[in-house]
Amino acid sequence: MRSRLDKAMQRWRLWLVVLAVAVVGLYFFIARSRPDSSTQAPPDAVHTIVPVAAAPTKLGDMNQYISAIGTVTAYNTVTVKSRVDGQLDKVNFTEGQLVKAGDLLAEIDPRPYQVQLTQAEGTLAKDLASLENAKILLARDQELYNQKVLARQDLDNQQAAVGQYAGSIQSDKGAVDNAKLQLVYSRITSPITGRVGLRLVDAGNIIHATDATGLAVITQLQPIAVDFGIPADDLPRLQNAMKANSRLPVDAYNRDFKHQLAAGTLLTTDNQIDQSTGTIKLKASFPNQDNALFPNQFVNAKLLVNTLHNAILIPAAGLQRSQQGLFVYVVKPDQTVEMRSVTVGATQGDVIAIATGLAAGDLVVTDGVDKLQQGSHVNVQTAAVPPAGTP
Repeated sequence: MRSRLDKAMQRWRLWLVVLAVAVVGLYFFIARSRPDSSTQAPPDAVHTIVPVAAAPTKLGDMNQYISAIGTVTAYNTVTVKSRVDGQLDKVNFTEGQLVKAGDLLAEIDPRPYQVQLTQAEGTLAKDLASLENAKILLARDQELYNQKVLARQDLDNQQAAVGQYAGSIQSDKGAVDNAKLQLVYSRITSPITGRVGLRLVDAGNIIHATDATGLAVITQLQPIAVDFGIPADDLPRLQNAMKANSRLPVDAYNRDFKHQLAAGTLLTTDNQIDQSTGTIKLKASFPNQDNALFPNQFVNAKLLVNTLHNAILIPAAGLQRSQQGLFVYVVKPDQTVEMRSVTVGATQGDVIAIATGLAAGDLVVTDGVDKLQQGSHVNVQTAAVPPAGTP
């Protein structure tokens, strides 16, 4: 029995030795597989390269604008109406036609007014003959009175008759002129130069001078105006600009500021601020030779109030803000970045003019700044600088 116990103890000791040898071998294997600390690079020798986009600063002029939504308004809008009653014989315009002042638009039946003119001329001729006869009688009565054959009262009566005929002739001439004027009014002409709208009356209808609706509406397109309002806070800048230039440039753009529709000049300002909106109304004039502007069209108006010359320009995306103030990341020749404090001179759309802190040609990071810090290594892709004054 004892021999059996001795054999079992020997087996357990053998397994313990084998297990110990295996543990020691595993320890040495793991220790050897670890990299030697003496061959590892120091932490500051490993750099993470951050991909960024950067744009070089440029030296140029920055136009400063005041932008506002405006409405195109016609200088003149006329509803063409008849000044006499009658049947509309002819319509001499087409819808949408460009007409000039004095162009014949329509004709009303002139025959009733020609008859009135003939009657007035006949009455005038009759009264002219009566006047001549009265003058002859007056001369005869004057001679008889001088011979003391005719009483003074008869002479005075004849002289009064001459005066009455003379007055009738003046009235007759007025009637003739009025009949001629009615004939003129039977030919309806354009009072202004502009575009004719849709026809409101067709030929053959009887029209009257008292009709509420006219024949058509004519709108002047050249020149044309744009009305827009700017905040009252911008009024000092506008006043200073107007002192230097009484005809400030104004550009009209489409809804998204991507296409310039027309160029004009500031015409005038309103004489008071609208208290309900806190804005003041302005009016600009545009030649509109290509008819790019249309009445009641909404446009974006850009009023040029100042120009900064030889300014350091960067994209707005490059300017960063912190508790210490404004700064930019500048890429150095060794492809690391430097945090540089700057002061802003002016901002216009996507472009910023830097007053201090940068020089022309400095490479400013515009994208990827969220992963940067002082001294970070970067891989730069050059970005474009928007034109100065981009809305």
